[in-house]
Amino acid sequence: MASLCLKAENGYELWMRYVRVQNPVLLKQYQSALKYYAIQTTSATLSVAKNELLKGIEGLTGNRINETQGTENNSIIAGTPASSAFIKRFLDAGNYHPGKEGYIIQSEKTGSKSRIVIAADNDIGVLYGVFAFLRLLQTEQNIHDLFIESSPKIQYRILNHWDNLNRTVERGYAGASIWNWHTLPDYIDQRYIDYARANASVGINGTVLTNVNANSLTLTAPYLQKVKALADVFRPYGIKVFLTAKFSAPEEIGGLKTADPLNAEVKNWWRQKCNEIYALIPDFGGFLIKANSEGQPGPQGYGRTHADGANLFADALAPHGGIVMWRAFVYDVRVQNTNEHFGEGHQEATGNAIAAEDRFKQAYDEFKPLDGKFRKNVLLQVKNGPIDFQPREPFSPLFGAMPQTPLMMEFQLTQEYLGQGTHLVYEAPLFKECLDADTYAKGSGSAVARVIDGSLNDHPVTGIAGVANIGNDINWTGHPFGQANWYAFGRLAWDYHLSSAQVAEEWLRQTFSNNKIFIAAAQKIMLASREAVVNYMTPLGLHHIMGTGHHYGPAPWVDNAGRADWNPVYYHKADAAGIGFDRTAAGSNALAQYQPEVQKQWNNRSTCDEKYLLWFHHVPWSFKMNTGRSLWDELCYKYNAGVDSVRWMREQWNRLNAYVDAERFTSIKLLLGIQEKEAVWWRNACLLYFQTFSKMAIPSKYEQPDKTLTYYKSLKFLYAPGIGGNL
Repeated sequence: MASLCLKAENGYELWMRYVRVQNPVLLKQYQSALKYYAIQTTSATLSVAKNELLKGIEGLTGNRINETQGTENNSIIAGTPASSAFIKRFLDAGNYHPGKEGYIIQSEKTGSKSRIVIAADNDIGVLYGVFAFLRLLQTEQNIHDLFIESSPKIQYRILNHWDNLNRTVERGYAGASIWNWHTLPDYIDQRYIDYARANASVGINGTVLTNVNANSLTLTAPYLQKVKALADVFRPYGIKVFLTAKFSAPEEIGGLKTADPLNAEVKNWWRQKCNEIYALIPDFGGFLIKANSEGQPGPQGYGRTHADGANLFADALAPHGGIVMWRAFVYDVRVQNTNEHFGEGHQEATGNAIAAEDRFKQAYDEFKPLDGKFRKNVLLQVKNGPIDFQPREPFSPLFGAMPQTPLMMEFQLTQEYLGQGTHLVYEAPLFKECLDADTYAKGSGSAVARVIDGSLNDHPVTGIAGVANIGNDINWTGHPFGQANWYAFGRLAWDYHLSSAQVAEEWLRQTFSNNKIFIAAAQKIMLASREAVVNYMTPLGLHHIMGTGHHYGPAPWVDNAGRADWNPVYYHKADAAGIGFDRTAAGSNALAQYQPEVQKQWNNRSTCDEKYLLWFHHVPWSFKMNTGRSLWDELCYKYNAGVDSVRWMREQWNRLNAYVDAERFTSIKLLLGIQEKEAVWWRNACLLYFQTFSKMAIPSKYEQPDKTLTYYKSLKFLYAPGIGGNL
């Protein structure tokens, strides 16, 4: 087989492999057009850009190109007005203004001389332009008659690492944390540099190093020295470091008796801490903060608001240009007045309390009244949906409800609810579904993307975050296709107008092969994968029916967790009458949090988009669906369609062995086998359980479960990955 001739690859190089171009016509074009280069390395960033360009061109064309002053034919010239007089003339002549991080790539002719120009206003724009140019070569694009002008739609494009100081990674499925805090700051792992390269190649410009379930030790002097070492590595690649801050740090490491955000000593402590950080890291980005959620301390423990808490940090960071990313993921039970203790100390809601209302509504209820009360350097970080990174959620109603507050998107790249480390699920369609959704906040066309890029409400500070799926596995993400979600997040954060198909094709061409047969088949697998997982896990708007704690596998029967909204039965509400969570005015009325036009889309169960039917309606088992099937029969169809899709994915992949090296081909083949097994598990367990309420048979045309419900309920997973301790 042809695959035996391919060099084995372990995936470490990600999409930056720079292997020799196979198309002979384009190879000749590239070799002819790229004989010389001119880059004045007046900064560390321009040195990185030069080295990346030379490495990429040599690997892709076989040419080791020579340096010129920009006068040679067939040269590539890159720089800024400050580094190159040629670039200054070029930008002035065209009246081009690429912006802070933008770039222009143009092929031009001057007399008999042909050149390719990569021009930017700033050094980091040159680096982004170099990576974009190399992407053209890697994906075998024609480089004659080029004119590309590109700049990011969103200002802060950040990975959130849920990494703990002991190197465990919460919801991580690719090994231990890549940050080796024990050997920092003295030992700089090459992986840190390659991590920065990978992020810069797709335009990611920030990284939160530590878990949102924060550890105060991160802010102590020894750890800040370690953070400084990473910041120094990342700086030439345009990446700022951020940290998570624990609200109670003034008490835990500062010796204060309170963390009350309105207390003068507390304010001064945070000011001094920020001064200390910026003395070490002048370009420190700021803090990401999780407060008053899942046991994390926060301002409500002192009778203060989220705005009080966020503004405390904002004021301390403002003199240095830092920002606060305050998470809107809050669902602690409100503490009863008899248990409140404000002032010196704080008290969190207990984990065994029972939630009194729809968790869907809580973020809106807590933050909507605070619109306009946050400082200008506060970004409210909102998960894409109102619950918690489910395979499919409607967009969070906050995106259409807080015009005076910059809202920052939070996606989850790590597949906590999407099969974790063993399932091939391409997440770009999930991202796009949310970004393209219309909030109607200012009439039709008020897409979520326009909320977070600042254009809808004229916010100058904008951001988007992705919870990282990176670990120290040799291929970074565990599942080889997990790399595509890292890549897609960066590309869509830069330009959310890109299509899922375009991003998938780019990634496949760079990561595997430019072969048309391979691209066509593998792209279809990727684009079908998200809908497949929705179907075999949570079709028709089902959600949050996974196993307790580890969130691995199905457990729709769980009803004994410590609080109501930790139980799957709370969300699906299956009974003899039907299934689904009524969020209309007759139920929790969560729909009222959306604009009227959005409410109309989902308010009537007869016209509701069936993707969200059980999100918003409790529906009889016999309800007639658009297909003419009953709800029960439609559930059976969807669950089986999900399994069938995975089987089709396996068949398609097995035909591609000639186009992929044996190491990666076999890895993905084995993982798809696990995915099929687990898709069957999800289907069987869920249908057998819901059948106890519907009292209807699984139609005989479908594969029947080969195990009992009792069997599925008995399964235990004591050491499921992704639940690391936070020491």
